[in-house]
Amino acid sequence: MSNKEIKTDRAYYLFGLKIASDFGASIAVPVVVFTLLGQWLDKKYGKGPLFLVIGFVVAAIISAKIIYNKAKVYGEAYKKMK
Repeated sequence: MSNKEIKTDRAYYLFGLKIASDFGASIAVPVVVFTLLGQWLDKKYGKGPLFLVIGFVVAAIISAKIIYNKAKVYGEAYKKMK
């Protein structure tokens, strides 16, 4: 394996790790924030899990939108790596 192949492989591995960590944060942060907000609203208004469920659904929609936009950006970046 040549030195150039090792550097190229390393670039792909680092790119993959960057994507995985970025996507993970893009999913986790909205879910945590909106579920905690939902729990707080449930306690404040005594509505049971209503706001918790709404918060989770909103977080899922926001996360999906963020992931979609980032996937397009990362797709273009991957094409430039070739």
